[in-house]
Amino acid sequence: MEQILGQDWTITPAGGSTGEAYYAQRDDKRLFLKRNSSPFLAVLSAEGIVPKLVWTKRMENGDVITAQQWLEGRELSPEEVKHPRVAQLLSKIHHSSELLDLLMRMGKKPLEPEALLQELKSQEQELSFVNTQIEVHQCLRFLDNQLPYVQNQRKVVCHCDMNHNNWLLTTAGQLYLIDWDNAMVADPAMDLGMILHWYIPEEEWEDWLETYGVELHEDLLNRMHWYIIAQTISFIQWHKSRLEEKEAARWLEDLKRLMLKVGMINN
Repeated sequence: MEQILGQDWTITPAGGSTGEAYYAQRDDKRLFLKRNSSPFLAVLSAEGIVPKLVWTKRMENGDVITAQQWLEGRELSPEEVKHPRVAQLLSKIHHSSELLDLLMRMGKKPLEPEALLQELKSQEQELSFVNTQIEVHQCLRFLDNQLPYVQNQRKVVCHCDMNHNNWLLTTAGQLYLIDWDNAMVADPAMDLGMILHWYIPEEEWEDWLETYGVELHEDLLNRMHWYIIAQTISFIQWHKSRLEEKEAARWLEDLKRLMLKVGMINN
């Protein structure tokens, strides 16, 4: 990074799982730097979804460094995700034809539910040596049985990680959704299922979705259940593959709660 900015900049790691993000500061100038960030960052910036893109530079080794405004702010608390502004921004993203067109031009293929289910089944076979749970197998059968009801749906740009720490609220009051490395073209129920199941009390789903711009009907409810179960299985498998049994067990408890909700098991 120093060879791009010069020796008079102070550069510090910004954390995160990839280790590819940095803060840079010189006097009163501050930037957020990232190596090999999402190629459609410029469109996200132009649409006001992420902080302003300042510049992009390609290094000799082929890496691409992006610099964005470093804004004072904080992540949303879990409680704050219920705010109508979150629903409005997510609706803007899901209805953006510019984002969708760019992702498709980049070669992103729409994520079909049958492909996702096949990947989960393959992962489960690979992890068969690691104390797999009966609940995971029950849920895979459930996903298989429900597959016809989630096929052939409209696809949009999905962020695919609705964790509250990806929502940035600046001191100036601007709300952003950051960290787009896992974005996909998929059923919007993928994002909606995550955010509703994790953060919104069920009795408030109808009002939250009204702010987002849709009605809570049975078809959407079933699709959200399908995707949140699939994603929870994926989290379990990911932690098991890394031998992180404590985290895998935590996600398994979430899976059991989901099974109760959809009636797979009795109280």
